Amino acid sequence: MADLDEPKAPESVSISSATESFDEKKTSGVYQVVESEKERLHTHEVIIERMRESGDMDDILAEGYADFFIDKLKGMSSAEALEVLRYSFEYHNTDINFPEATLTRITVLLQGEESYGQGPELYDLDLRLEASLMKYHSPYPEVRSVCAPTDDPSIPVETFRAYVIGIFWVAVGSFVNQLLYFRQPSFSLTSQVIQLLLVPCGQFAARVVPSYKIKIWKYSFDTNPGPWTFKEQLFATILTNVGSQNSVWGQYAPVIREKIFYGQEWANVGFTICINIICQFFGLGTAGILRRFCVYESKAVWPTLLPTLQLNRTLLLPETKRVINGWKITKYKLFNILLAISFLYFFIPDYLFTALSMFNWMTWIAPNNKNLAFVTGSKIGMGFNPIVSFDWSVINYSKCLVVPFFTIANQYCGSVVAALCCLGLYYSNFKWSAYLPPNTSTVYDRFGATYNLSNVQTNQVFDQAKYEAYSIPYVSAGYYMYLCASYTVYTFAFVYILIGEYHTFKSAFKGFWASLKDRRKSTFSSYRDPLSVMMREYKEVPDWWFLIILLLTFMVTLLVMRYYPTGMPVWVTIVILLVALAMLVPCMVLFATTGYYMSTNMLGTILGGYLVPGNGVACVFVRALGFCVEEEAETYVGDQKLAHYAKLPPRAVFRAQVIATFVQIFTTAGAMEVTHGLENFCSWTQDSRFYCAWSHSIYSGTLLFGVVGPSRIFNTLYPMIKWCFLIGAVAAPPVYFIRNRYPKYLRYIHPVLFLGGFTKFGSNYNLSYYTEGFYVSLAFMWYIRTRYLAWWSKYNYIISSGLTAGIAFSGILIFLALQYRPKKLVWWGTTVQSAGIDGGASASLLEISEQGYFGVPAGQWS
Repeated sequence: MADLDEPKAPESVSISSATESFDEKKTSGVYQVVESEKERLHTHEVIIERMRESGDMDDILAEGYADFFIDKLKGMSSAEALEVLRYSFEYHNTDINFPEATLTRITVLLQGEESYGQGPELYDLDLRLEASLMKYHSPYPEVRSVCAPTDDPSIPVETFRAYVIGIFWVAVGSFVNQLLYFRQPSFSLTSQVIQLLLVPCGQFAARVVPSYKIKIWKYSFDTNPGPWTFKEQLFATILTNVGSQNSVWGQYAPVIREKIFYGQEWANVGFTICINIICQFFGLGTAGILRRFCVYESKAVWPTLLPTLQLNRTLLLPETKRVINGWKITKYKLFNILLAISFLYFFIPDYLFTALSMFNWMTWIAPNNKNLAFVTGSKIGMGFNPIVSFDWSVINYSKCLVVPFFTIANQYCGSVVAALCCLGLYYSNFKWSAYLPPNTSTVYDRFGATYNLSNVQTNQVFDQAKYEAYSIPYVSAGYYMYLCASYTVYTFAFVYILIGEYHTFKSAFKGFWASLKDRRKSTFSSYRDPLSVMMREYKEVPDWWFLIILLLTFMVTLLVMRYYPTGMPVWVTIVILLVALAMLVPCMVLFATTGYYMSTNMLGTILGGYLVPGNGVACVFVRALGFCVEEEAETYVGDQKLAHYAKLPPRAVFRAQVIATFVQIFTTAGAMEVTHGLENFCSWTQDSRFYCAWSHSIYSGTLLFGVVGPSRIFNTLYPMIKWCFLIGAVAAPPVYFIRNRYPKYLRYIHPVLFLGGFTKFGSNYNLSYYTEGFYVSLAFMWYIRTRYLAWWSKYNYIISSGLTAGIAFSGILIFLALQYRPKKLVWWGTTVQSAGIDGGASASLLEISEQGYFGVPAGQWS
């Protein structure tokens, strides 16, 4: 096969010209010979061998779908095959997830028989074979590994028992996940874990529940329709996946309510329920609009969902035993082995020998050496350490066995550069940062103490006279870099993705408008993706259903903001919702294709500072409202994609999402009441590690921009931050066109992901949480995936699910048995990691002079 340096669509090749050689042979004397050879090559054995030689169909052979594609191949003409490949090339040419080898292969096939150079018979065979793969299955190996190319609409899905079991685990999962969210490192009942719990419940119900036909109005259901099916399993998983998440408002509730932050006692359980309703249903309504961008598009791979699908198939579908690269162990058996090993092992780094979790061994050499702690430390330092952890919950922080390698690599490279920049800022004493710890989200005053909010407020509103008598706020080098990077990446990503996906956005909005004008029109009819074609068998959820949810939720929002003393005017609510919706589309497109979640919550912080100046509490609500829409929409639309992959009826999924949401709203509110009663909750000295790290970051941001105000911050001390918005927007177009001009060299360099690596600092996270994840991703998501595709397709996501499920079960047991009411185990292996400077939170490079303060002279920061 000819090799191309750079895939380019041949301009002179058309379907008619490419098939001309076959038409000429029909009028020549060699036609019968050619047809005879074609028949020989189209035998089952030859096609199987050709699939094996192609290099990109090993997973199809391993999964046993060869016969399906052979039947499709024999029914496809050469003209149809060329049309399919030309469409695939145009659609996937700039798709970073699309296998480069497959793109090259399609390019050569499109150049015609002569360029292919292997004879007309093999050209015809390979042409139809590649086109059959593009038309009847996903072009992405990772999707093919978890998704079947066929569907059976008669399989039970929305059953009574699925609802009962799913709702029970929604309540349990949402309570537990909300309870444990504030712990660092956090862990939760993930979808993989809940799937394990659903299986025995479903199978038990199938065995013992009597079969009765129950009719309610015009609807009827069977209490026991037979064996527990894999579609019921995934339907129940979607129930729990929607409902068993922690509440997004839960991240903000402590900032409003706890005395360590703003201490607003009126933010009681009733208020929490109201805000939960607003956040959840705004997300659900917005998800309906996002479907055209993030569900129906083939490019929207959603790598973070694939382990859930693979585990579902492993638990309930029969598996054909095949030897793949010397391995013949079944996925189910491997999963159970890894789960058991991970469950037992996690006791070591999480309780018995905690130094193995945050393995800051380099600081043990000289515990009181500041420079060593600042450069290599895992808590307040940059984390430059080649071996940083023996704890899977830390190693897997970046989802190293799930998201594509190019995502991990781009972000890690950005993080390394960011760490070097942060050290440069710190050691140059940029903006007096050397008087503070190098990497923390805490805001300080000019005396080196934590910024005291009461010293600059009167009746919860900023007081200029108090401010001038007290101090300008100062932030660490890490947090300063986080702010600059966040604001740069917002505008850069918005412009960059808008340019790159302009035609996708245009088509989606046209389809949305058309569906409102013609309610009978199927959304799936305008998509050629094979999954969307199969979904035409089911009734779609109309767009106006989601619009009604948005309207009703907006009315509830206005009532809540009016009744409670949030300080949020109505017009501010409208502005932040419109901004959130505008940013949501490119953010979700990025997440669906790369697995990188770009949160825009800091954008809400600065908007709050401008829209409601001097009011930190109102700034929290501005930020929370924008972020809740974004976060919940990601959850709901992700589960719709999960249902799309599994071919579940869309209307059944919609009902499940609504019901699960109501259950989750009340259970998470109850869990927040429990955490509110914990001793020293959200303190950095909390015995059970309920540090609320993200809540501290939220508080710092709203204090800076909500109370003190962005104009004072930007104009007096940190003027560079405001220029970052402009830098991002201006830089995006030339970077996009340069990358498009040299795809051969820049195909896997993604500037948005690289900039995203800069945002990994400033909140007590550093390279320690990403280094070993990069190693694992390099091994599995690049090396093994490119060289042993069949093995990777079968086992990769099972390895991820087994290890993650094991630490989740183990972590919950450790917490309930040993840490909720702390049973301390004190020895060298549990204290050494915090014995030195890296274990503290107040170490700084420079000491404050005898005058007792540093920074901008008094009277110059108004």
